[in-house]
Amino acid sequence: MVTVSRSTLVRGLAGLLAGIAVAAAPAAASAETYPSRIVRMVVGFGPGTSTDIIARLIGNALSAELGQTIVVENRPGSGGSIATAAVARSTPDGYTLTMGTVGTHAINAGLFPRLPYDPLKDFVPIALVGYTPTLLVVPKALPVANVAELVAHAKSRSDGVAFASAGTGTSGHLAGEFLKSASGAKMVHVPYKEGGTGLTDLMAGQVQFMFYHPAAVMPHVRSGALKAIAVSSARRSAAAPDVPTMVEQGFPSFDLVAWFVLYAPAGTPEPVLARLRDTTARVLTGAEVSGQLRAQGVEMLPLDAAALDKFCRDEVKKWTDLVVASGARVE
Repeated sequence: MVTVSRSTLVRGLAGLLAGIAVAAAPAAASAETYPSRIVRMVVGFGPGTSTDIIARLIGNALSAELGQTIVVENRPGSGGSIATAAVARSTPDGYTLTMGTVGTHAINAGLFPRLPYDPLKDFVPIALVGYTPTLLVVPKALPVANVAELVAHAKSRSDGVAFASAGTGTSGHLAGEFLKSASGAKMVHVPYKEGGTGLTDLMAGQVQFMFYHPAAVMPHVRSGALKAIAVSSARRSAAAPDVPTMVEQGFPSFDLVAWFVLYAPAGTPEPVLARLRDTTARVLTGAEVSGQLRAQGVEMLPLDAAALDKFCRDEVKKWTDLVVASGARVE
């Protein structure tokens, strides 16, 4: 039988407790001192884009709350995947974040056969900043007032109708493909390098419809140059409350929105994530930030950590299925 003296036990227990304390120290310290230096918020799109505007709005508000500078860094290219991959490879310490979108963290998963990151495994969502339903708009001269009439118009023409988007694989492209598939009408996709050019051609009658963001299309709707005939989300848009949804017009599974989620790399310490989540939630519920977001056509949908994780997983599956069904591919 082996015996151990009381003094040896005491020394061993003291050593064990000291080891636990040392192991816990970095996490405790990170929670107490974070952030102690500049935080980068990487955006995969250029200055002046919707994602950039929203990132700067949130970054400025978080800077004020955290008492530390947050620098927005634009790294456009490849549908946001270049910047997103760089954040996935960064040190997971809370000092590199990204403003992810439905494109970077859902659509790209199905669009790129060799995406250099996994939108679910490589990231932890911090907060759903908001979402933007798109409006289905048509030229004022097109003789349709609702989706049923648009579908009937397309079916009456041997060449169908053409629809614009801000590019292959964008939410507007896939919404158009969804309508094409669900209606059985002939609809030809015309991708543009950016949405503004598509809107110009839409107003000129070169294409017949487009799904695009309320902030961009509502000035043209108010001027009479365009008609908004549907909303892509399951709920009506606050920016256009009189416009019925696709669901209301006979497309029960049509619920597509663009969204913005603040992400950190996977492996970021939980105390740091907790501080970021709490601070971001406080910022988003403030009157100033929520008002600025609404002015950009962004609507709020507060979600706790578990609900947000489920939302992100569901969106990846939904959009990947849509990409596959559309046949869209980017090599």
